Amino acid sequence: MNALILYLLVLFLPIIATIGIEVTYGKYKKVSSNKDLTGFDVAKKILDNNGLDNIYIVETNGNLTDNYDSSRKVIHLSSDVYHGNSLASIAVAAHECGHAIQDKENYSWMRIRSAIYPVVSFGEKIAYIFLFIGLIIGSMGAIYASIIITLLSLIFELVTLPVEFDASKRAYNLLISYNLINKDEESGVLSVLKAAAFTYVASALSSLFYILYLLSDNRD
Repeated sequence: MNALILYLLVLFLPIIATIGIEVTYGKYKKVSSNKDLTGFDVAKKILDNNGLDNIYIVETNGNLTDNYDSSRKVIHLSSDVYHGNSLASIAVAAHECGHAIQDKENYSWMRIRSAIYPVVSFGEKIAYIFLFIGLIIGSMGAIYASIIITLLSLIFELVTLPVEFDASKRAYNLLISYNLINKDEESGVLSVLKAAAFTYVASALSSLFYILYLLSDNRD
């Protein structure tokens, strides 16, 4: 694959994915839940039904900054999700609860991701340093070190995929089984969950294309 094409894929795939989730989230943020449930209401209901009264639900700043902190047992919901009664809000809240249930059940992919995260986090900080040094002094060793570190990031992102897909699947099934959405709302919730999942796919592909770009550029 041409180096320029690889570079453009690295550059634009995450942008396309971000636009996709923002457009989809924005669309269903305007569609209110028929049951008038907020993200907090949905999260509380799911957690209570799964015996997770040790999990705190807290409001956090930002847009689409929602996450589950397994170390502190906290679900962070952005203000729009926490207070919002839209299909987007309840889909995101349910997804984060999916992670909390994974944690409770010791979901294997989540454990693997948590185990390798410290190494990957440190590696990401030094990968570009190696690449910069390699380009400046013409050291192929430093460049290949950067590629290997980036490969670790790719492995982390690949491990993240089943974690995120499973959380979304759980979220969708929980919303239906607990009667938190009706039949007409299912497609909207599913659209939000799929758009969010694509951001992780795009991130993994971007890392893969970046590695291929570096290898192609050095081969040329």
